Amino acid sequence: MLDRAAERRFANLPARERAWATEAAYGTIRLRGRLDALLRPYVADRKLDDVVRDVLRLGAYQLTEMGGVPDYAAVSATVDLAREAGRGRASGLVNAVLKRLAADGSDAERAPEPPAPDPLDALADRGSHPRWLLERWEDRHGPAATAALVEANNRRPELYLRLVGIPRDDAIRRLAEAGIRAGPVPLEARSLRLEAGSDPVAALAAVPAVVQDPAASAVVRYADVPAGALVADLCAAPGGKSLALVDLGAGRVVSFDRSAERLRRLRDNARRVAGVAGGSPLPLCLAVADARHPALLGADVVLVDAPCTGTGTFRRHPDGRWRIGPDDLASLVRLQKRILRAAAKAVAPGGLLVYATCSLEPEENEDQVERFLQEHPDFEVAPPTAPMPIPHAGGSALRILPHEHGVDGAFAVRMRRAR
Repeated sequence: MLDRAAERRFANLPARERAWATEAAYGTIRLRGRLDALLRPYVADRKLDDVVRDVLRLGAYQLTEMGGVPDYAAVSATVDLAREAGRGRASGLVNAVLKRLAADGSDAERAPEPPAPDPLDALADRGSHPRWLLERWEDRHGPAATAALVEANNRRPELYLRLVGIPRDDAIRRLAEAGIRAGPVPLEARSLRLEAGSDPVAALAAVPAVVQDPAASAVVRYADVPAGALVADLCAAPGGKSLALVDLGAGRVVSFDRSAERLRRLRDNARRVAGVAGGSPLPLCLAVADARHPALLGADVVLVDAPCTGTGTFRRHPDGRWRIGPDDLASLVRLQKRILRAAAKAVAPGGLLVYATCSLEPEENEDQVERFLQEHPDFEVAPPTAPMPIPHAGGSALRILPHEHGVDGAFAVRMRRAR
């Protein structure tokens, strides 16, 4: 995935170079569809391999979206990149195409011409989203809301911290002492928004926290876990929700994931947070286990942060829009169903099952919960008693939408098992 690749390739760069490389990589992938439309008139009759196409996209992004890069520098660097990538024979083509693009005008607002007079085709090009997703969203939300969602997905994501074990005002003060400006987030009391350009590594060294969108933090608050509860987080990695559960007073959190590598990252995060806080180890236990076969029974609360299409997180994970297809949606729905069935057995009588996704698709959300409740009459929806900054959809589920709330999308339902 893009996040892991960027972390691996950019981790050792100086902060300024890391920020530039991150912007170029994420921006190129985010606007891939728009860039392809811009390049189409210049390469329409040519067969390009994937590497050359990606190089051209990166050059086009620098020309049209990164205003601080001079045209000559963007063209020259991209030609060099083609050679470094083993595509020296294509360097002349790359040079010619990008020079023509620059000469014709590199205004970021120039809209590509749609291949046909179809508004959805135009939105797919300009908005850089697969058409099959736009068709789904337009059928459900209508044209205006779909366009707003696409626009929200294409905004550069802001950087948020989710605090763990430190008052918000103290965290703001400590960040200021480290030269980092931060402010509160209306949606989530335990989140902070960092000023654009802030170094997340420096921020995490200053305060006990994890990088987490407020939508994910809101899911944990919605769970309304009783103080002192034993919580099983069945799909825990990368672990932000587990740490947030600890912060909100869970007695002990057992974090499961099928990936030992991802659990090691959760362990490292937990140790870092405890170290920055200067306190004792967090009440967190990690175990490798498949959520389809829970290794713990009788939990007071079971959280299923289910594997999903992630259609609510496209601004933060832009590669997601290009990785998934209709077949992936169907496959994930089947997996979620299996995990939910298994999770039900891990909940103690009278306990809670919290199902959550970062998807916007009803098959993964409302439809999944409705099917589960029909098959498990011993469970019923139990909305939290704690107040939430976002009203529960229909009085029960939590639903956060990027184009309405300005953060990632999220869905959650809280269900109680009969005693």
